[in-house]
Amino acid sequence: MNYDIAIYNDDHKQPIIDLILSIQTEEFKVAITAGDQPDLQDIPAYYQHDAGNFWVAAINNTVIGTIALSDIGNQQGALRKMFVHKDYRGKDYGVAQALLNTLLSWSREKGLQEIFLGTTDKFHAAHRFYEKNEFQRVPVDLLPANFSRMAVDSIFYRLILK
Repeated sequence: MNYDIAIYNDDHKQPIIDLILSIQTEEFKVAITAGDQPDLQDIPAYYQHDAGNFWVAAINNTVIGTIALSDIGNQQGALRKMFVHKDYRGKDYGVAQALLNTLLSWSREKGLQEIFLGTTDKFHAAHRFYEKNEFQRVPVDLLPANFSRMAVDSIFYRLILK
């Protein structure tokens, strides 16, 4: 399967919103709307500055996955908006791994030392994926003050970059 990983541009905006909302609300029944996620309305302002960025995985211009990095200061980043369409999940496709590798490579190039993320307790496969990639669960009280928690997140991870 041939897919490309590309940095976000405005042509991706609506396909990203459609992908993320379908996964959140239809597949996992998370009570969240596009309005609850203002970052999706202005991705460049939220992510594409300092050491942050936003990437998409696409097949023939069809968005099948997303990942974002928010620069939260102190050589730390927050992994956000990691979603892969259900038809392209798993190690056989490698989409999630390619997206994460892109983010981690970028993070190291930018001199980040730690990556934090929050996720919902419903995303069990995501938990396994992060743990396989050496993210460690951390209690909420160990999150940096500059880490912005999402209302639906209840499980948190940290990766120390080497």
